[in-house]
Amino acid sequence: MQRAAVLVRRGCCPRAAGTPAVLPSMNPQVRAVEYAVRGPIVLKAGEIELELQRGIKKPFTEVIRANIGDAQAMGQQPITFLRQVMALCTYPNLLDSPSFPEDAKKRARRILQACGGNSLGSYSASQGVNCIREDVAAYITRRDGGVPADPDNIYLTTGASDGISTILKILVSGGGKSRTGVMIPIPQYPLYSAVISELDAIQVNYYLDEENCWALNVNELRRAIQEAKDHCDPKVLCIINPGNPTGQVQSRKCIEDVIHFAWEEKLFLLADEVYQDNVYSPDCRFHSFKKVLYEMGPEYSSNVELASFHSTSKGYMGECGYRGGYMEVINLHPEIKGQLVKLLSVRLCPPVSGQAAMDIVVNPPAPGEESFEQFHREKESVLGNLATKAKLTEDLFNEVPGIHCNPLQGAMYAFPRIFIPTKAVEAAQAHKMAPDMFYCMKLLEETGICVVPGSGFGQREGTYHFRMTILPPVEKLKTVLQKVKDFHIKFLEKYA
Repeated sequence: MQRAAVLVRRGCCPRAAGTPAVLPSMNPQVRAVEYAVRGPIVLKAGEIELELQRGIKKPFTEVIRANIGDAQAMGQQPITFLRQVMALCTYPNLLDSPSFPEDAKKRARRILQACGGNSLGSYSASQGVNCIREDVAAYITRRDGGVPADPDNIYLTTGASDGISTILKILVSGGGKSRTGVMIPIPQYPLYSAVISELDAIQVNYYLDEENCWALNVNELRRAIQEAKDHCDPKVLCIINPGNPTGQVQSRKCIEDVIHFAWEEKLFLLADEVYQDNVYSPDCRFHSFKKVLYEMGPEYSSNVELASFHSTSKGYMGECGYRGGYMEVINLHPEIKGQLVKLLSVRLCPPVSGQAAMDIVVNPPAPGEESFEQFHREKESVLGNLATKAKLTEDLFNEVPGIHCNPLQGAMYAFPRIFIPTKAVEAAQAHKMAPDMFYCMKLLEETGICVVPGSGFGQREGTYHFRMTILPPVEKLKTVLQKVKDFHIKFLEKYA
């Protein structure tokens, strides 16, 4: 009884056998967290899949999960070289096999020699395996045309998400009007709003310009920061380039303007660049914030604090399950850098297998190496298919009355704007749902297609969208788009 009394006082009520659990007290910031990409619509999709397995009849035979950018779940084949090196690292006895190319064996040996006991099963340094951080720095230098990168500024992470949440954790402070404000794009990737809620920081929205292909306008940044200064202390500016969910690719001029704004306002820049390989529009190219910052001169490159993020999950690799990633953090005060390393040490290290996968991404076969031709062919095939599907999706959506889709310049999603009639809005309100959630739920229940409502990413008041990945194979994607078209037309007729 004494133990039970102590538990009750601490808010941890013991549960009697056979009785419902009393909702315990918990961190209210955790309760405030929302993550639409795996939210209610996805839970409903899981329920429908179970019903299909039990033989319950539906107007479709499968659920198509177009809600998340999981390339290999959608049928994309792994890059052969990456899997060869990972196989060798995981089971080193294969290093004696003639079935594996020498350039794959060379990389596997280098990675294993840097691991404790020559094994991926050992812990690494908290910042990551040293030789992999060196390879990341060399990759950044090549990518940015010779702009130097220091391995000591590289931190290997459990996917990009881990790095983003870690950096935000060290930046958020203060209380009341001094509480840290974090500027995020609307629409945004819901990781940002989720971490901001978890940290009890202040979300500061700036809106991308849908009428101008989701462009980022610095005047909108100025509006957002001036309004925010009345109730918080804006310290962080988050940029997603190429955009998720919006697919825009920022011009160099736009990036320069953003950097100048961050310099003026003394903001810490977070550049989410996980889609840097996913640029499809012939009029666009990827410019890293690090490169542009450096080329703007020492007044900027020595003063603007910048954290840039990359991952194994997107690009042409699609290796989501390995949870590999890195961040490069520059101009961080030495004392803060020490605190960052301390914070990273609490979680010991990112998965070493994910670190190895990241190494292969940044250190692929070079021209003249045995595996180069096959690697190059597979990479270009994946990116070429994605470019084809991006254009196909844009074109087919824009044929549907009541749907408008901006050009998909990059990333791997469409974020079309949908017209929802007044009667449908009223029906959604009756079901206590956002109108686009109501729309997406009906789409799922009638077609088996799972997409994410725009309200989960943020959107201007009175507009409605959904996010859909372009990852399914071309023929399946055509089927999905035709089903969405048929559903949308019927939806408009029903609620006209």
